[in-house]
Amino acid sequence: MHDKVDPGFFGSCFICGGLGHEADLHAPRASRRGVFRATAAGVALAAVAAPAAAQAPAPQPRGPFVLEPDWVLATRGGEMELLQGASVIVRGESIEEVRPGRVGGDVTRIPLPGQILLPGLISGHTHVCAATPTRGIIEGGRSFARPLELVETLSDDELDALTAFNLAELLRTGCTTQVEMALSLRQAKSYVRVARRWGVRGWPGGMIPGIARLFPIWLRREDRVLTESVPGTLAEIAENLAFARDVRAMGGGLLTPMMSPHATDTHTPETLTAILAAARALGSGLHIHLPQSARETETVRRLWGTTPAGWLERLGFGGMPVFAAHLTGMDLGADPDVLKRLGAVFSHCPSAGGAGGSGGMQAWPEMLAAGVATNIGIDTHSNDMLENVKLAVIVGRTRARLLGGPQAPRPVKLPTIWDAVAAATIKAADGLGRRDLGRVEAGAKADLVSVGVSGLVVGTGATPPEPLNNLLYASGQDVRSVMTNGVFQVRDGRFVADDEARVVAEGGAVVQRIWDRLRAESWFQPTAR
Repeated sequence: MHDKVDPGFFGSCFICGGLGHEADLHAPRASRRGVFRATAAGVALAAVAAPAAAQAPAPQPRGPFVLEPDWVLATRGGEMELLQGASVIVRGESIEEVRPGRVGGDVTRIPLPGQILLPGLISGHTHVCAATPTRGIIEGGRSFARPLELVETLSDDELDALTAFNLAELLRTGCTTQVEMALSLRQAKSYVRVARRWGVRGWPGGMIPGIARLFPIWLRREDRVLTESVPGTLAEIAENLAFARDVRAMGGGLLTPMMSPHATDTHTPETLTAILAAARALGSGLHIHLPQSARETETVRRLWGTTPAGWLERLGFGGMPVFAAHLTGMDLGADPDVLKRLGAVFSHCPSAGGAGGSGGMQAWPEMLAAGVATNIGIDTHSNDMLENVKLAVIVGRTRARLLGGPQAPRPVKLPTIWDAVAAATIKAADGLGRRDLGRVEAGAKADLVSVGVSGLVVGTGATPPEPLNNLLYASGQDVRSVMTNGVFQVRDGRFVADDEARVVAEGGAVVQRIWDRLRAESWFQPTAR
């Protein structure tokens, strides 16, 4: 008897390396997007051309297999701990065992040299379809509103191409689970179509009001606009509830629909009461922007006599998962205790608003100090999950040092990489009520990510003694393996859930069409240098 080392780890010829039929689970679907494929070839050819010696990704292992990283971030008794040289045995959808040292006998091994094995990262706030149409064009101060409105005018095939590109980025950078507030019901349906094809785990919902109705309500100057919006919003709630029930009826266990109201200042007591009833009917909780600005807090106080978080508590949103994004305009005196009573998870999005956006305005160090459960979220524009975990620490430490000290008005905690990784894994999973996610331990789902921590830039060439600290020098490009439910979506740094070249080309073609429309509208006005 001899050990079986997965040959695909060392590479095989694209032509000669035969794939077992288990790999067909990830075979590219025949494209239905010929309408823009010709454009895609011109837009993305240079970006996706593969080198002549490119190797095929390894097939999905048959039967149980053993992961052999240098380090494992395991969970024991609810606490994370680092284990050097441990092995993780995966059988089917789950982790069978985390064993010290290497496993003997005739087993299929997947060596992960120079890597740390982490639980799959969980983003508690995404708008998956919306990132790339705005990336690189809003950082100088332009509004993201018009590009996002144009996304909603796309065909279903175009939406799917855009969703696929953005979801591929999330997977490639270690995000195995998204709490997804799609910007419309159509975009939520697109997310479900792509996520089901690739075996992605998510909590999807359409934002209410959706992007087509949002801006006149959100940016209103008169309260009557909010009052007049109620019938349309109630109709959207009913449509989203029907969609959620349809998704649940599909089965599969990976997608759990969630009600996703936009924010408290775009709703009334009638519409939030309807949201609450729908959330209770589904049993999966609430996903909301909470408060995104001081203006939102002032508006809710003026209309309903309390803070946005206090209003949710008064309406009865406790006792269910609540994911609240941003908290940029929160009342730091009153809201932390309210959030703890609600059992809410604050999804801190360090790249919110794009690079150099509002991430530093979010009160993550204060929430850590107050004992509020927190998560790291993507928001939109950037889909690099591992980069955002790093940014949370960097931005959070800057905020803590600026606002802390003996004269600080309230306590702050200097965030550590342990805080950020816990927020992106075990804390988020617990907030979703899923004790089988966000951890590496026997019985947990095999949602796993490996990250290189020993190579150039991120490491030193040696096995690091404290590998989590090396994540502060890493980005999504250092992610080497990603799996959900025991099925690889990234192997040896390559996206294998679909044909990556096609995903990039078709997604790029859609963005180019949006940008062409923006140019025709003279949207690209000069910005400050």
